[in-house]
Amino acid sequence: MKKSLLLIIMLMLVVSTVIAGCGNNDASNNNTPANTPKEEPKTEEPKVEEPAKVEPFTVSLRHIQIGDAQKFRKAILDDVVAKTEAEVPGLKFELDGVEDQVQRFTKLPAEMAAANPPKIFDLFGGTGDAFKYAKAGRLLDLTPIITELGMDGKFLNLGQFTLDGKVYGLPIGGSTEGFFYNQEMFAKLGIPAPTTWEELEAAAETLKKNDITPIAMGSKGAWVPLMLANTLIGRYAGPDVVNEFTSGVAKWNSPEVVAAFAKYEEWEKNGYFTKGELGLEYGDMLNQLLTGKAGMMFDGSWRSSVFKDVEQAKDLTGKVGYFNMPGVPGGKGDQSYVNGNYGNGYGFSSDLTENELVAVKAFIKNLYSDEMQLRGLLEDGVLPAMKLSDDALAKVEDPIVKVVMDIMKNAGGAFSHFDSTVQSDVYKVTEEQIQLLIAGRATAQEVGDALQKVQDAANAKQ
Repeated sequence: MKKSLLLIIMLMLVVSTVIAGCGNNDASNNNTPANTPKEEPKTEEPKVEEPAKVEPFTVSLRHIQIGDAQKFRKAILDDVVAKTEAEVPGLKFELDGVEDQVQRFTKLPAEMAAANPPKIFDLFGGTGDAFKYAKAGRLLDLTPIITELGMDGKFLNLGQFTLDGKVYGLPIGGSTEGFFYNQEMFAKLGIPAPTTWEELEAAAETLKKNDITPIAMGSKGAWVPLMLANTLIGRYAGPDVVNEFTSGVAKWNSPEVVAAFAKYEEWEKNGYFTKGELGLEYGDMLNQLLTGKAGMMFDGSWRSSVFKDVEQAKDLTGKVGYFNMPGVPGGKGDQSYVNGNYGNGYGFSSDLTENELVAVKAFIKNLYSDEMQLRGLLEDGVLPAMKLSDDALAKVEDPIVKVVMDIMKNAGGAFSHFDSTVQSDVYKVTEEQIQLLIAGRATAQEVGDALQKVQDAANAKQ
């Protein structure tokens, strides 16, 4: 009994000792020396998220900036491409340069028919191109993008890309068309820069008498002589007529329009244009002017950049002037109007992935900026498609561009090119007919009758 009691007492002492030992190791840890630092509680390191993996993607870009005459415009495009690629992770543009007529009348129509155009591509405005593709659902509606990028109201003229209140393309710039002339040659022969119709034809006669082609021309591509024909129509029939063929208000075989073709026919018979012009390319007529074989050349204002480039203009650098086609005596309407156009630019496929849409927005932002629009004017002579400040315009030093800008400023308005207003079927026949006229195989009246016939058929399909 006593042994059992003793054993119990000993067990109780052991338990007490263990409990006391545990008490000395609680959070207060009274046995820890005062100068011993306490351990900081461990915290988990924040997890660093790895950046999302950027998948490379490509965007096809079809342009028409090929050849020496387009090298300044191509340089601007290249800079925009580089800037956009740097801004959009994973983006790589695939550039495809194509001659403009091949792009407009061969490649793009085939791609549109197959619903497989490039993502970004050169596009002409108007009935024959932008409107037709927009109606087919092939073009991206840019209206919300213009608003998103803060570009509302900044473009000078979106009319040739606007259908039912929606914008389906953006003009890269504007242009007008007139006469470039050899100032040194004119001064030597005592020819003043023409300001009247009589002075223009007198200049042509003087050049011809001196065995110089009055007006350089390369008509293998029919669009080249059609520039001059279009302006003659605007002079003889009035500035509104070009927009009235599709409505039936204006007729190709009206006396006024036929008079314009008759003047072209007369100049052909007078020998004012280059012999063998139907076998010569667009670039050939520039060479005629630069080599002194021709005294004048009717071309777009975009050509001005050539004449400040020593590599291209050589001895004629800085010696070329520009004048607008004078008013025609008895011509209808305001004769101060100019042949002006904002009908060529870029369109975008309606079939875009999310990444491609981001790339398109960045491309538009970078190309249609004050910087690039001013560069186009200063470096390439392309009139801006967007409003520029007076300070920006004051930077223009090129004498030809200054003349062009002054002409545009004082003009009563501008009339369009009929290639951007009439149906494609009609335009194709204008190309055929102008070449027949040049070859002497059709009269002005026959040209007008043939065009009105196809116009009536095209209007009936609307």
